[in-house]
Amino acid sequence: MKPFAYARVTTLEDALAAAREPGTVVLAGGTELLNWLRLGISGPDRLVDISRVAGLDRIERLPGGGLRIGALVRLNHVAADEDVERDWPVLREAIHRSASAQLRNLATIGANLLQKTRCPYFRSEDSAPCNRRVPGSGCGARQGHDERHALFGWTEDCIATQPSDPAVALAALDAQVVTRSASGGRRIAVTDFHVLPADGVDRDTVLEHGELIEAIELGAPAPRSAYVKVRERESYEYALASAAATVELDDGGRIESARIALGSVALRPWRLTEAEHRIAGLAPDDPAVTAALAAALEQAHPVPGSAYKIAIARGAARRALMTAAEVHP
Repeated sequence: MKPFAYARVTTLEDALAAAREPGTVVLAGGTELLNWLRLGISGPDRLVDISRVAGLDRIERLPGGGLRIGALVRLNHVAADEDVERDWPVLREAIHRSASAQLRNLATIGANLLQKTRCPYFRSEDSAPCNRRVPGSGCGARQGHDERHALFGWTEDCIATQPSDPAVALAALDAQVVTRSASGGRRIAVTDFHVLPADGVDRDTVLEHGELIEAIELGAPAPRSAYVKVRERESYEYALASAAATVELDDGGRIESARIALGSVALRPWRLTEAEHRIAGLAPDDPAVTAALAAALEQAHPVPGSAYKIAIARGAARRALMTAAEVHP
């Protein structure tokens, strides 16, 4: 591990100033960053600890019924919040399935979105080829183990997937990432936050140098929502595929609107927008709903080893939608 300096800041202004300095990496919970240091993925000259920055550890209701979650709120605190449990259960479920209780007590909601891929070639401590680690070295997974890799949005340069569970729930909720930088701030849809390989493998998110996540904001409550995660074992494992769904029903029990996002199928949560439109007006258990989800997954372009994930993703999406609608076929 490369030696580094350490500093702690307690104000957002100081955090922004520190983040702009060359060779600086920001530390929040540290559950992911420490792995980066150990594996040589990151080798900063200085770590700046922002875990005690005032004001970023709050959860607040917004006018109009939304919710603002500070970037430094611990995952378990988000999941335990009464408003989240009642009005956005999909986020609570995704958090509970994301990691052990010990990690959730330390990891923050903002930094969770910054996780890097779990591709074994990217995380290898050997000299495995990986364009994300060594530009131009190739993608080891294209000729190697690719069974956990992408169904959508990949290129020959990278076929990896994004591992965050909360990100999938936030994508289905149309959540916004609120950022701050020296030039001000902006709002970024979670569905646009992560960078696909076609736009380059030199970064994971659209955050610019020195730009920090300040909060995540949710819109109107989505009490009919659910998260389904399919993994090789029921302990805290990363998903083979996952799905988050929200649904609104009319008085007759038909779908007025729905939002469906898949996880572990691309380098960002993948919304099934065409299926969302097709199922409006249908009963949740109508066979046409299943057909719409199947049609959406026909657009997948799996690598050879990941083709089996199509059926898993389709089933997860259907189960999440049915659970959200409280229909149990």
